[in-house]
Amino acid sequence: MIDLGIRDRTGRPVTLHPVDDADWRAVADVVPRDDQRDFVPPSAARYLLLSLREQVWQSLAVVAGDEVVGHVMWAWDDEDGCHWVGGMLVDASQQGTGVGRATVLTLARWLLDRPGGHPVRLSVDPANTAARRLYASVGFVELDERVDGEVVAELTTLTV
Repeated sequence: MIDLGIRDRTGRPVTLHPVDDADWRAVADVVPRDDQRDFVPPSAARYLLLSLREQVWQSLAVVAGDEVVGHVMWAWDDEDGCHWVGGMLVDASQQGTGVGRATVLTLARWLLDRPGGHPVRLSVDPANTAARRLYASVGFVELDERVDGEVVAELTTLTV
């Protein structure tokens, strides 16, 4: 479990847990708002399958208090020497509570604190202005680089 004491706006502690037999169904059932479906899949089940089949990504359940409220995954890339954040999805019912920000802060801080001090990267659809604002607010800087048409952003130090 990754617990750095970060809370959402309602005061719930937000922690990240490896997806296991007890919670995989709750994670798979996480769904975005309809207006976010241009940027993420219809449910977190797709991300779980990517983690299982490709064995590159490490899926984590996002838990607020005692409730599974989202999914995020991370990976290490030997080619660029960076940790990558991918597949973040917060359930539609939890949007606006600060869970997304708490998730990014928790995972980014945990990855930055791993041995080696490697940067953290992610990619985001250029049209996803809400996500781009969120990432910029914690210190991600957009690079002049694209992956699969998405803007790559990098974090070397948290600004919050």
